[in-house]
Amino acid sequence: MIEFRGVSKEYNGQLVVENFQVDITDGEFFVLVGPSGSGKTTMLKMINRLIEPTDGDIYFNQKRLIDYDLKELRLRIGYVLQQIALFPNLTVAENIELIPEMKKWSKEERRARTKELLMKVNLPPEDYLNRKPAELSGGEQQRIGILRAIAAKPDIILMDEPFSALDPISREQLQLLIKELHKELASTIVFVTHDMNEAQLLGDRICVIKNGAIVQTDTPENIRLHPKNDFVAQFFKHDSIVVESYCVEDMILAGFILENTLSTAEVSVTPEDKINTVIHLVNKHSSLKVVKENEVIGELNGDNILQFLETKVGGEGK
Repeated sequence: MIEFRGVSKEYNGQLVVENFQVDITDGEFFVLVGPSGSGKTTMLKMINRLIEPTDGDIYFNQKRLIDYDLKELRLRIGYVLQQIALFPNLTVAENIELIPEMKKWSKEERRARTKELLMKVNLPPEDYLNRKPAELSGGEQQRIGILRAIAAKPDIILMDEPFSALDPISREQLQLLIKELHKELASTIVFVTHDMNEAQLLGDRICVIKNGAIVQTDTPENIRLHPKNDFVAQFFKHDSIVVESYCVEDMILAGFILENTLSTAEVSVTPEDKINTVIHLVNKHSSLKVVKENEVIGELNGDNILQFLETKVGGEGK
């Protein structure tokens, strides 16, 4: 899907991205994580050619990005920023329909798609279609920003710390939303964050970057169990220590397990399993059955975990 081959970027003689070699597979939720200034956003912007590499090549579907018509390329990519960047003079509907209109969708198709998407994020079309961004809360504006990015069904969605400026409740809600939309759309998502907890919760794979170089790329579970060096171990531990202190039993006691003794989920967990282990499993399966003493006692999914952690990490881990 997306391949970085020896990609470097230099500004005024200083390397900010050095010899990136990484593949992002079709339909993957790929998270770039690292300290501020590590090169995450530069890497992201090179995918839609807001920034051009100094050296190396980036491929999209086995064709060099530089060989694509720039407009054609960007129409296949959705982009969500931390700074929500809706057009203030346009209505909600007009903001969402920008790319579909550029792609020559009919007015009827555009409006049907807009209504469909608003319903998915619990914003009733009759109440929101004609509102202006100034009439929306921060969380509502970011929802519209996400819908604008996905409205034309892009192949790739780029997200640059899209939730970091939001309050904890809005952030949790949007994390749940993007997980569900990713499952439904099957688009490739490249997501930038400096928060390892968020990276674990959302990513199929995590790419840890430091000082413009890729340090380790692997699944959240493998990075946790097999960090490549002390930097990865400490960075992961610093952001994950609160999460690591909880297990499924804590979710049961707090009432975050769904009562379903007839669960047909294929994969099971026990009350003793750590939340970090369960996060990895739930990223691969829609739901997990909870088994205690060889009996199914309930079921959990990604929503349950995020809601539980918000009550814990939101108060203790920040």
